[in-house]
Amino acid sequence: MSRDHVQPAPNGSAEAEYLELLTRDASVEAYERPVLAARAEGRSADRIAELEQAKRLALRVRAELEGRRRREAELSALFETAHDLAGLRDLDAVLQAIVQRARSLLGTDVAYLTLHDPARGDTYMRVTEGSVSARFQQLRLGMGEGLGGLVAQTTRPYVTDDYFEDARFQHTRTIDSGVSDEGLVAILGVPLMLGPHVIGVLFAADRRARVFEREQIAVLGSFAALAAAAIDTANLLTETRAALAELERANQIIRDGSAVIERASDVHDRLAELVLRGGGVHDVAAAVSEVLDGTVLFTEAGAAPAEALEASRAEGHAVRHGGEWIAAVTAGGELLGALVLRGQRALDPVDQRTLERAAMVTSLLLLARRSAAEAEHRVRGELLDDLLDARDRDPRLLRERAARLQADLDATHVVLAARLDGPAADADEEAAARRRLWSAASHLAATRHGLAAARDGGTILLLPLGAGDTATELAGRTARHLGTAVHQPVTVGASAPVTGLTAHPETVAAAYAEGRRCLDALHLLGRAGDGAAAEDFGFLGLLLAGERDVAGFVGRTIGPVASYDERRGTDLLRTMDAYFSCGMSPARTKDALHVHVNTVAQRLERVGRLLGEDWQTPARALEIQLALRLHRLAAPDRR
Repeated sequence: MSRDHVQPAPNGSAEAEYLELLTRDASVEAYERPVLAARAEGRSADRIAELEQAKRLALRVRAELEGRRRREAELSALFETAHDLAGLRDLDAVLQAIVQRARSLLGTDVAYLTLHDPARGDTYMRVTEGSVSARFQQLRLGMGEGLGGLVAQTTRPYVTDDYFEDARFQHTRTIDSGVSDEGLVAILGVPLMLGPHVIGVLFAADRRARVFEREQIAVLGSFAALAAAAIDTANLLTETRAALAELERANQIIRDGSAVIERASDVHDRLAELVLRGGGVHDVAAAVSEVLDGTVLFTEAGAAPAEALEASRAEGHAVRHGGEWIAAVTAGGELLGALVLRGQRALDPVDQRTLERAAMVTSLLLLARRSAAEAEHRVRGELLDDLLDARDRDPRLLRERAARLQADLDATHVVLAARLDGPAADADEEAAARRRLWSAASHLAATRHGLAAARDGGTILLLPLGAGDTATELAGRTARHLGTAVHQPVTVGASAPVTGLTAHPETVAAAYAEGRRCLDALHLLGRAGDGAAAEDFGFLGLLLAGERDVAGFVGRTIGPVASYDERRGTDLLRTMDAYFSCGMSPARTKDALHVHVNTVAQRLERVGRLLGEDWQTPARALEIQLALRLHRLAAPDRR
């Protein structure tokens, strides 16, 4: 009997049958068998419906587990490759491992890597995995030719669903013949960057039409960054060996340079150990400080001298700036920060390369940390998306997923809609600003034990409401925090506090709609960069919001008086209506109601105790009159 086969129990629960399939990691086809068996045995319609529902839930759980395994495999492959790079001895072995892991993770038929040949002015095939064509494996491509030439020219990833039908790049007979021999159709290529220079291209390709997802492009880009770092490290080792060969020709040079070589070896071992035991950026800086006999600090890009930082990034080397040495920390052309060495007026070449190597290892650690953080942010965003869109999710599973993220869906929350308000020069700048907003919101959600996701051109957050806190205060703090993080105004609209998110997940979608209406109201009122909740707008909220909560406004404004009339059988609402209709004159009011003027005074005094002594001020009076009118329209039979 195969491991996918499950013998349905006559009286067993549907959940138990499908839990057994999940435990065995059965194939998708196996989930149909309990339903087919029940139908063949003539089970009741209720039993078959129960099995169908259990099947759907089990398949969702299976898909969720598959997604998690896939993301874990991506992170594991990146860490394994970084481990290989830390102990680099054979460049071919590291590049082969990178290509193999890229092919395995993306599930493509072929993966390969080309490098630039400065001597001949073209590029050549360095490593292939899954290739069967000898001509393809020996291809040499002129600069600007083929898909790889387009990637090298633009320094950006490119993907084609059908290579031979794509006219965006230059086709040549040699390249097309090699691609045809290999039978490739869909190709994805990403650049290998050292500083601002493209040194090669990493490819993943299929022998059938295929659409590569954004996450797959990002994964291949990460492998390309590691491949470029491996090549740079190998070049550094080659330079070190060449220096040693020169030193061997003169004993005096060997004696003079021995201390320098020992320091280089020491820093290599220390950095390798740091990577292997999961050290951080500041651990790298501390280790290099000891080796170079100075103070090394990691700084953000904005805190380093701009001119020196740009020179280091462009040249790919550490540069001197006054009494400091600056080494840019880059990855795939992106500037991540800088290592700053203080206390050394001069550096010999090996010490300079030691600082540059430390910057390279720092970039690897930052990439690994970013990949882990982005994976967690994606999981938080997926949970929030499910709360918004998939309202038939199992409450128990929602609660368990939230608990793994240290979020408590049983607590009181507020849904916040955030949007950028600063001007953008172009579409690329606007997209970058939105990414910064999503990153800042995700970090805030993680630290506040909440959730965040990108949606509708902005960001949505689900944050717990602390004791004594209000939705208005939370919206204001969030707007200030996000605005500071992205360096431009961020407007935030908040819902009223909501509870029971797992039992009633549709509450999240309704609260998000309310937050969006508050956000639109803030824009209409010219309050960009501010934060507010619906209760802050008074009756203006009814005029500006997309969906008007009339009952809520009436209840907040004259609810205590209406409740008093219902309990005591009094006529306070009718008295207030007459009072305002008579120009707030007690004398004319008593004539309209046919009561004594003292009765009018007593009723108005009671209203003041229920609504507050300021109820007759112009602003309050306007809201109260609108609430009275809406109350009368809602119940026209009342007099």
